[in-house]
Parts: sequence; structure tokens; C-alpha cells
Amino acid sequence: MFTWISNNIGTIIICAVLIAIVTAIIVSMIKKKKQGKSVVCSCGNCKHCAMSGSCHKQ
Repeated sequence: MFTWISNNIGTIIICAVLIAIVTAIIVSMIKKKKQGKSVVCSCGNCKHCAMSGSCHKQ
């Protein structure tokens, strides 16, 4: 078991970092959604955005 871990430590570390990044992104999206903010854009210049009609409801 320890031999397998030592042989694959680089892959294990990279996977752990990627899982942490994806989890942070998902948590951030959930927080924005609960606050009523748009998850799709940062509300900068939405004039040319294809989602501007559905993202910012009046």
C-alpha cells in the first residue's frame, strides 16, 4: 500500500489540488446564487453578452 502511494504521490497531490479548486469554485457559485447575484457574468459590460436578456431580469 505504501509503495503504491509513494509511486503515485505526484498524481495524488495534483488530484487533491484540482479537487480543492473545483470545490472552491462550486462553493463560490452557490454563495453568489444565494445572494441573488448572477453566476454567469460579473455584471461588467453585458451589452455584447448572449445571456444579457435572461441573466438580468427587470
